[in-house]
Amino acid sequence: MTILDKIVENKRRELALAEASVSIQELEGSQLFDRKTISLSSSILDRGKSGIIAEFKRKSPSKGAINTDASVVEVTDGYFSEGASGVSILTDSHFFGGSNVDLISAREESFFPILRKDFTISEYQVVEAKAIGADAILIIAAILDSREIKSLSKLARSLGLEVLLEIHEKSELEKVNEYINIVGVNNRDLRSFEVNTSISLELAPKIPAGFARISESGITSPEEIHALRAAGFDGFLIGERFMATPNPVKAFSDFVKSITLSHVEG
Repeated sequence: MTILDKIVENKRRELALAEASVSIQELEGSQLFDRKTISLSSSILDRGKSGIIAEFKRKSPSKGAINTDASVVEVTDGYFSEGASGVSILTDSHFFGGSNVDLISAREESFFPILRKDFTISEYQVVEAKAIGADAILIIAAILDSREIKSLSKLARSLGLEVLLEIHEKSELEKVNEYINIVGVNNRDLRSFEVNTSISLELAPKIPAGFARISESGITSPEEIHALRAAGFDGFLIGERFMATPNPVKAFSDFVKSITLSHVEG
């Protein structure tokens, strides 16, 4: 059984408990459910911003603890004030140390787009994402078939949520549908957790037109950003590069400045 298989198996157990605890009707009655969402794809495409979706992540299955003491409010507010196009928040508890409370806390008094990053496999999670204040959800092509992806994407769009479909190989491009807003290429193989940024360069020209395109994971240098932009990517999802430091906001700010500086020097 791969790491991804274990994550999905655990997610199904968690969902059974969540559904027994809080009904869909209760989620729809939450204070945040009727809020107007902010477009993550538009923010990514805004050339006045960095194009980076900066991620808040406490730990991972491959690295263990990354930064367990950081304040989600301070870090996410800081990311956005320093030029992030959006913020990604891990809400999986068992494997990534996150929670719905993290996203709710970040949402309070904030006006930036938030991606709920989790392992979405059910309609319940889509409704839950809206109820806790997300603007967009992640759907991973590797864990669902085309019919399931289309159904969940359609529901998300009906609630005003945008959809980021994450792929890792060419065959998964067949799962892109008209309800998707953003196509992301994950440079990390979720079955082995090995990282290879060349996968983004390989798949970039194969992504259909009409979608915002982002490259995810393993991006560590300004040179990689420039190469990925040249290949056709509009944005980038980066987490560990910042979260593994004592001051994630400063690390993000310095990285954005280094991209600008290297572009000028180039």
